[in-house]
Amino acid sequence: MTWRFALVIEPAASDDPRTDFSGTFREIDPSAPALSVGELSTQRGDGIFESIGVVDRHAQETQAHLDRLAHSAGLCDLPSPHLEQWRQAVAVAAAHCPPEGEGVIKLILSRGVEHGPTPTAWVTAAQAADNTAVRERGVRVVTLDRGYGIDTPGRAPWLLLGAKTLSYAVNMAAIREAKRRGADDAIFVSSDGFVLEAPTASLILRIGDRFVTPAPNGGILHGTTQLSLFEHLAAQGFETGYETIPVESLAGADAAWLVSSVRLAAPITAVDGVGIAVDAELTASINRYLLSPRD
Repeated sequence: MTWRFALVIEPAASDDPRTDFSGTFREIDPSAPALSVGELSTQRGDGIFESIGVVDRHAQETQAHLDRLAHSAGLCDLPSPHLEQWRQAVAVAAAHCPPEGEGVIKLILSRGVEHGPTPTAWVTAAQAADNTAVRERGVRVVTLDRGYGIDTPGRAPWLLLGAKTLSYAVNMAAIREAKRRGADDAIFVSSDGFVLEAPTASLILRIGDRFVTPAPNGGILHGTTQLSLFEHLAAQGFETGYETIPVESLAGADAAWLVSSVRLAAPITAVDGVGIAVDAELTASINRYLLSPRD
């Protein structure tokens, strides 16, 4: 990933009446050191983030990402972000993405420096990796036990299972384990046998003419790309829904995808070494939609 731009934000209170927040932004060299050694985002992973896909300098699903940033902030007891301030920062960053093709904008809000008075916030823009091949070729996945039951998030909200936090060590370890097992990616499952999500993507299954995804009440991060795609599919007359999905249902799906803001829709070709059908035509149609401008 080639970093092109970085912007530090002086976080405004959520009720700040200003309409122009340009004075709260400070551009920095994206290749130069920028964080204090006491920064809790690096010391403890104590913060939240969002990754926004960009197509031809158009930031995709900005409002949905900002809403999820605010939701994560609430779960993590961070100050509520001023959404208009962050929206303006996204617009500035988008202008520094490639004029043609795909980019990615990251929003980061951390608790700040240890014992410091304010959070730390910044936005980056980069050219996205070329995901064309994986969208066409697909991915092989393995199922990995997430280590908790489907009802754990409701009983233990302090685990922050529905927040998009910077603590991604487990997610990255899961992808490495998947590769050790000869696969490309992983799907987390609950210890009592229900499908959750991938380390960096949502899961969508097609069963007949129905499209389903695991219900977000199991501590799943509600995917912005999945939400947008479900709206698109519903507008085309397909039934969509949220379900508690047993692991055994994966093998019986008519098609399946991992979907995320930057990779978009990657068809799943095998689960735990067992092949599943790939609908190449539908996958191409889905990705054409996901590459179209979406607000």
